[in-house]
Amino acid sequence: MPADLPLEHVHVEPDSPTDGPAPAVFVLHGRGADEQDLLPVAKRLPDELHVVSLRAPDRLMHGYTWFEMELPDDDIGRSQPEPEDFRRCLDLVDESIAAATERYDLDSDRIGLLGFSQGAITSLSLLCEVPERFAWVVCSHGYLAAIHADSEPEDIADTPVFVGSGTADRMIPAERAERAAERLREWDCDVEFNRYESAHGIGPDELADLVGWVEDRLA
Repeated sequence: MPADLPLEHVHVEPDSPTDGPAPAVFVLHGRGADEQDLLPVAKRLPDELHVVSLRAPDRLMHGYTWFEMELPDDDIGRSQPEPEDFRRCLDLVDESIAAATERYDLDSDRIGLLGFSQGAITSLSLLCEVPERFAWVVCSHGYLAAIHADSEPEDIADTPVFVGSGTADRMIPAERAERAAERLREWDCDVEFNRYESAHGIGPDELADLVGWVEDRLA
């Protein structure tokens, strides 16, 4: 029996079936969105990829959230994940990736992560905890959670990571994303960091760059 996924999700197969296990990207949306939100981005990626877009576990207004946040002095620009909630989130995503890899016959050596905002924060923390699981990671408008920023993950060196930020982003200031990129470089990850003249969202320039970057990773 195929393993059950703890999280609701959308699975999009490549137009052309492959023989044997296939590469895939797991997509993690931002706070207040859902598993449909980043599909237009994911569908711009190379067709050889299976797309598995996960839905965050908890309801938030008209969408969903991955975890609750701590806001020092009510400053959203200094947010951190609430530790217990974040732990539950990371475990649910990790278990869902493992189950989907089995269910959809995905190549465990060619799994990518693409996260935006809360999804990007989650993606970077998963990279720290289980770096051997991911061939590449896209972190769009996210940061490295404090609980992992001071860690020393093993087997993370040489992992390709794309970090995008927005100069007008008040939710997650570009400086936070840049600090994450610098820490990843200290761990010897292969990092591409870019600032875009955008607010809290993936604009056309960032989309073009991240699509080209993923294409290069799969070439």
